Amino acid sequence: MDAYAYERLAEARGFRAVCGIDEAGRGPLAGPVCAAAVILPLGCEIEGLDDSKKLTEKKREQLFDVILEKARAYGIGWASEGEIDEINILQATFLAMGRAVEALQLPPDWAMVDGNRMPPLPVPGEAIVKGDGKSASIAAASILAKVSRDRLLRELDGKYPQYGFGKHKGYGTKAHYAAIKQYGVLPVHRRSFLKNLSEK
Repeated sequence: MDAYAYERLAEARGFRAVCGIDEAGRGPLAGPVCAAAVILPLGCEIEGLDDSKKLTEKKREQLFDVILEKARAYGIGWASEGEIDEINILQATFLAMGRAVEALQLPPDWAMVDGNRMPPLPVPGEAIVKGDGKSASIAAASILAKVSRDRLLRELDGKYPQYGFGKHKGYGTKAHYAAIKQYGVLPVHRRSFLKNLSEK
């Protein structure tokens, strides 16, 4: 399969700066949601590039630096726990994606977003279901978003060691729920995700 098939189609239609967009952290109980936007040189070879979920943490960390080095442009965007609680996780994800696009050093003229819905972006584009496994640009964005967020959660692990953020990255594991029950809700928790906590 051509990992640049979607990018080539866009270029054939006259687009010259095609960015892939993906997010990390829609499901966790804690921490912000992170999105990344990446514009790669067409056909750029990055060995091992794949959907971030299919890679080990070590491999993602290695690829992170390679992507930064080879990309024509990249941007990282965040939406905070407070924003997630205020406008819901879908809208917060779209907000983070918009911020990632704004952070690109090169303005894109076409955007490809992982998923089935297009966020409101200042650039036209398309949503591609399971795009992180079909497009090199989206796969690169998935890695940048995942590594950026995991690094932040490891920092939170140092700040709140009893919660285990370094291991579960904020997801709702049994150990995470047990820590919340024992030590309480933190400022970094998404209150809207903890409404059913008493039932756990």
